[in-house]
Amino acid sequence: MQVVTTISEFRAIHHAFGHETTLGLVPTMGYLHEGHLALVQRARTENDRVAVSIFVNPTQFNANEDFNSYPRDQEHDLALLQRANVDVVFMPAVSEIYPEGFQTYVEVTGVSQGLEGERRPGHFRGVATVVTKLFNIIAPERAYFGQKDAQQVAVIKRMVSDLALAVEIVVVPTIRAEDGLALSSRNSYLTPDQRAAAPVLFRALEAAQQQYTMGVRDPELLRRTMLAVLNREPQAQVDYVSVANAATLVELNVPTDQALLLSLAVRIGKTRLIDNLILSTSKK
Repeated sequence: MQVVTTISEFRAIHHAFGHETTLGLVPTMGYLHEGHLALVQRARTENDRVAVSIFVNPTQFNANEDFNSYPRDQEHDLALLQRANVDVVFMPAVSEIYPEGFQTYVEVTGVSQGLEGERRPGHFRGVATVVTKLFNIIAPERAYFGQKDAQQVAVIKRMVSDLALAVEIVVVPTIRAEDGLALSSRNSYLTPDQRAAAPVLFRALEAAQQQYTMGVRDPELLRRTMLAVLNREPQAQVDYVSVANAATLVELNVPTDQALLLSLAVRIGKTRLIDNLILSTSKK
């Protein structure tokens, strides 16, 4: 496994792979867990080579968020990636990605506007910018993202389509702990008591899913179902619950048989957690 920190180093390695070699990219911010490794494993099965980027992107954090305290463990990350048979790890400094005088940003409208975009101003501009730059540097045939960050996936898919970028976006199902909690680097912030409370997010989603399976299509009833579960957990501070069109992410107010994205954001202590499920009448 090769570890590089500069754009020129990475491009030299990619050139050495040869034009007939397919490359899969797993973009991460590090502090890796089984969710990231599931992306790596999928990339390993579908490509000749696998690259992982580790970069805590400052432009997707706003002034009230945790860029400086975001968990980092380079030694542990590299050990996991070595065991996962990754070919190359790209670990640039902030100055490599955003050199002095940097002034070009990518902004996706529409799907970035509600949900996380509404509550984290500038977040998706930072995501779209850094992902576009990584695609340009690494030039993968495929890039792998987790369904847990559903709106991020929608933003990146729209960006790739609109800009005609030559990369296939592969979405991998959310990896969960045995009690249903979606794996996330931010779970490390939770105290043991908070960790015990955190699976309430998935229980809320499951309750709405059960209602949907029984034929309920009223978005407001599905939202109330999720809220009722969350409100029974004293440590849960609800930011939002949403029932949106799964394709457009537009919030729904009337029943529909279109695919739905159930999503929510909840604070447990000081830690803000998100999760989602897609519901569809399709048999596929």
